[in-house]
Amino acid sequence: MELFTHLNIGLDAVFTLSNLGYCFLGVLLGTLIGVLPGLGPVATIAMLLPVTYGLPPLSALIMLSGIYYGAQYGGSTTAILVNLPGESSSVVTCLDGYAMARQGRAGAALGVAALGSFFAGTVATLVIAAAAAPLAELALKFGPAEYFSLMLLGLIAAVVLAQGDVFKAVAMVVLGLVFGLVGTDVNSGVERFTFGIPELADGISFVVLSMGIFGIAEIIVNLERVEHRDVFAARVGSLLPNREDMRLSWKPVLRGTALGSLLGILPGGGAVLSSFSSYTLEKRLAADPARFGKGAIEGVAGPEAANNAGAQTSFIPLLVMGLPSNAVMALMVGAMMIHGIVPGPQVMTERPALFWGLIVSMWIGNLFLVLLNMPLIGLWTRLLKVPYRLLYPVILLFCCVGVYSVNNSAFEVGLTLFFGVLGYLFVKIRCEPAPLLLGFVLGPMMEENLRRAMLLARGDISVFVTRPISLTLLIAAALLLCLLAWPRARRTRDLAFQE
Repeated sequence: MELFTHLNIGLDAVFTLSNLGYCFLGVLLGTLIGVLPGLGPVATIAMLLPVTYGLPPLSALIMLSGIYYGAQYGGSTTAILVNLPGESSSVVTCLDGYAMARQGRAGAALGVAALGSFFAGTVATLVIAAAAAPLAELALKFGPAEYFSLMLLGLIAAVVLAQGDVFKAVAMVVLGLVFGLVGTDVNSGVERFTFGIPELADGISFVVLSMGIFGIAEIIVNLERVEHRDVFAARVGSLLPNREDMRLSWKPVLRGTALGSLLGILPGGGAVLSSFSSYTLEKRLAADPARFGKGAIEGVAGPEAANNAGAQTSFIPLLVMGLPSNAVMALMVGAMMIHGIVPGPQVMTERPALFWGLIVSMWIGNLFLVLLNMPLIGLWTRLLKVPYRLLYPVILLFCCVGVYSVNNSAFEVGLTLFFGVLGYLFVKIRCEPAPLLLGFVLGPMMEENLRRAMLLARGDISVFVTRPISLTLLIAAALLLCLLAWPRARRTRDLAFQE
């Protein structure tokens, strides 16, 4: 009964004209950037952070979260019709979705993707609502030592689950921690790593770094790609799957939902890991694995359900612990701090309307997405024919205006461009930028909790191993490091990412 009471609080908070409008705007923008290849939710949310300054906190968070899970829907449209993943979690959808489009069954693939995503999103929202209260009660038992150990575990897990070379992932985390140290020390008032530049005394702005590394860098990378899109729009057909499609799809949707709901909670997991894992699982369970890659509808249904469930359950660590599990959640932490909200379990007790309103908005957003995506397929296919060379000047201008509007600082615009070039170099040397953003967000929080724990323990470092929860988290972190050092486990990890 308590759950329904909480959901009623959320319904009262969301059901205002303005909040419903921002929810609709968020999922519409999310679908749009998911449809257009080359512009993902991380870059878009980074660009829109300055816009949310003038919005009420709940409206801002509803819109930004709508962009994230809306992009999962839109990415499937591009993957199926053009064989280009509009969002990284839709990469595996290309394999069978595009094959179905070439066979004249694009409508069935799009319909199964939309309905499976809606079901997964609805279940994941209920999972968040059910798990939030007991997990928040556990989180209230956490002190500074436990939070430090939990953040350390999160960073190590992000390295283990990051794509590419392990040493590069570690280097990106360390670089993010270093960027987070720039500015004035809170305790001593001494400037650190500012190199005598007065503008850096307050530290590197979260908006500047995120927009440069993800927004500007994404534009540069997309400009050097050759555009060639064969849009199979003329033969979309009926969007309602037939009885055979539903028979083949319902089990993959259930498995994908369960898998995505679990993996979305993991640091660095989220939608991408969920969709890849679901595809691998469906292929192994199939009676005829040879069908996969040639138009098997299970290869669309499972991953699409998994990526939406994973996208939404990745909010659990953010809402309950105040810890980001991926790059988008790191941006959400930044958005909460911009509005003066300290992420963590106290949000549930101090601002219940915001907490439960955000959860309820996810279900409403998923409903909006079904109503949007199925009738507007024709519009999305026409948008796919817009050349990127016509889009990037507008995107670049929007980035620069957004950064300048935060503090009216031309220096920050220049710093954003610097991080854009740096982000482009990371792409060229195959360094995943997401661990850098996690390190940048978690670094100052880790330092603060480390210092607070040491002050409370009067300099006794054993406080981290004498408290049971902290010790358990440190043991888990050590086990992950041992797993990473084990040659066989590393080969399995590399093979999994290669597949």
